[in-house]
Amino acid sequence: MIFRARQFKFTFPRPALVMGVVNVTPDSFSDGGKFQDPAAAVAHGLELVVQGADLLDIGGESTRPGATPVSEAEELNRVLPVIAELVRRVNVPLSVDTVKPEVARAAVAAGASIINDIAANRSRPEMWRVVAETGAGYICMHMRGTPQTMHLDPQYDDVVAEVLEFFTDRRRRLAVAGVELEQVVWDVGIGFGKTPEHNLKLLAALGRFTKLERPLLLGISRKTFLGKLTGAALPDRLPAALAVTALAVAAGVQMFRTHDVAETVRAVRMAEAVQAQANPK
Repeated sequence: MIFRARQFKFTFPRPALVMGVVNVTPDSFSDGGKFQDPAAAVAHGLELVVQGADLLDIGGESTRPGATPVSEAEELNRVLPVIAELVRRVNVPLSVDTVKPEVARAAVAAGASIINDIAANRSRPEMWRVVAETGAGYICMHMRGTPQTMHLDPQYDDVVAEVLEFFTDRRRRLAVAGVELEQVVWDVGIGFGKTPEHNLKLLAALGRFTKLERPLLLGISRKTFLGKLTGAALPDRLPAALAVTALAVAAGVQMFRTHDVAETVRAVRMAEAVQAQANPK
């Protein structure tokens, strides 16, 4: 299985990829404001690569529940200087975390190789045309609603079946838009329009999603549901996230998006070492 993102190519099976988060925002729930200055964001990205990040995800608009949308111009002002500087200084793929097609296009022109799209539930194909035209990798995430509405009593008859059906539908729509399957990564969207129970059901079923012939990305870093299930405040959620990460490695997840790169890399490599003994070639 191959994942292509412009000039980058990853062939699976291989050690899982760890994606470090660089939020260039004043209001992200986990680190809002810490890296809003472009120089601080670039320095943080460089440090994450030193810690072992295989990819960096740069975002200029918060996607926390109830977040206020920002204009296209403001988002571009936040992310483009960071992408332009990081692409000069690191050799890892850069991802832009955006729902706006024109921000995605400009970010790719500035050097990004991946578009991380939490709004893949959209019905219009503009973003998918950008992916097809640029050859960027595309992280297709399931979300019920929008960041402004997703936390308002989400309902599913069968969350696992519905997310699987969503990926089947998006695979067809992406192909119609001209996106090659090798460009696509799935993300079940933990915390995006799901209750803690929905999240647990998806995590328990990760093995079903890793059999879909595409890499699966998991983003559970510092998520609210970890606190609800363990009672841990935001600064204390890392142990719970690492427990989920180790279980996800065993289920076959190939990519992990995290704020805590060094710790996640160590957890992933340890889990992979155990898996190698459990399933020797």
